[in-house]
Amino acid sequence: MSNQRKRPNGEREEDDEEDDAEGIGQWERAYVDDRSWEALQEDESGLLRPIDTSAIYHAQYRRRLRMLSAAAAGTRIQKGLIRYLYIVIDFSRAAAETDFRPSRMAIMAKHVEAFIREFFDQNPLSQIGLVSIKNGIAHTLTDLGGSPESHIQALMGKLEAAGDSSLQNALELVHEHLNQIPSYGHREVLILYSALSTSDPGDIMETIQKCKKSRLRCSVIGLSAEMFICKHLCQETGGLYSVAVDEVHLKDLLLEHAPPPPAIAEFAISNLIKMGFPQRAAEGSMAICSCHKEVKIGAGYTCPRCKARVCELPTECTICGLTLVSSPHLARSYHHLFPIAPFDEVPTLASSNDPRRKVGKSCFGCQQSLLGAGNKPGPCVTCRKCKHYFCLDCDIYIHESLHNCPGCESTHRPKSVSLMEE
Repeated sequence: MSNQRKRPNGEREEDDEEDDAEGIGQWERAYVDDRSWEALQEDESGLLRPIDTSAIYHAQYRRRLRMLSAAAAGTRIQKGLIRYLYIVIDFSRAAAETDFRPSRMAIMAKHVEAFIREFFDQNPLSQIGLVSIKNGIAHTLTDLGGSPESHIQALMGKLEAAGDSSLQNALELVHEHLNQIPSYGHREVLILYSALSTSDPGDIMETIQKCKKSRLRCSVIGLSAEMFICKHLCQETGGLYSVAVDEVHLKDLLLEHAPPPPAIAEFAISNLIKMGFPQRAAEGSMAICSCHKEVKIGAGYTCPRCKARVCELPTECTICGLTLVSSPHLARSYHHLFPIAPFDEVPTLASSNDPRRKVGKSCFGCQQSLLGAGNKPGPCVTCRKCKHYFCLDCDIYIHESLHNCPGCESTHRPKSVSLMEE
């Protein structure tokens, strides 16, 4: 049958069935992309219940933690506390593809923002710079700096996809910037690549060897298929190459680059670095900010060497070149050198009468009950040193954010404090 019919005036019009089908497809697309049916499972009575993903996530987290602990057990691993990282984002026409909803470009910007905040939280002495690839040209969005807000603001103001991608131009640009970094700084490049090809003006193999000679550690996260040139780049420079299969996977791959990686053995040379601990400027005081060349009142810090005013910490004084930090920044950086050992899992099949579980009625961290339905012991972990019990959420929080065991800290209090309490 024909998909056309005549109007009274003799004209033909298309059948609306295809339009209706397209409309239904758009209405269903949100559910198809969300794949919400995969988050359901059938219980013993035959009813559909949502899957408890917290236990699955915790199992994946602990596997990763054990791998890192096993790798560090047999040897002393040196890590860089001062990192200089350039994030290269591919904003070519491939970034406008909608296999990641709403688009690759929007998803990259969203998770790069979260990564920048997490990076500075774990690496307070490090700096980040942003580079974009568009129309076959690499553009510097921000120079190396320690302000997450300035990076995020610059990134969100340049969300536009156009033209081809050029991996060589991006590597040449970041090489020019990172080649001036002092020897104690760890030079890293993280590339988010959307395209399936690269349009380069010269021999990219020479550029890769130049990056390797300058000790640039290049890592690539692909949003399409695997590419040989990206894999070769990571192998030559000691970086990591991976391809994201969905949005959650992309987020996990990005956050894996937040902790400092092991230093390259042949370049892991210990250095003494001069640092200054500036004082906060008095409220109401007026001075010219050396980083923005503007007159500012109140907020800011004074360099202890040249007395110049800077807006934020950590940074490098633009007048005398002294690295300016605060004592909390320095203290937080050492958590990666002395990590907490993974907690031991407590068997979930142990009965409540088991003597190992008598002291495990509640989590030592959040004080929430560790008993599940029917007063049966729920999943938990225990510290090897203090023997206190913790729930799964506190386990993740202690190892990823707190970096100190509350049980161990409470048992190592000074004697003077104990005497005062008595």
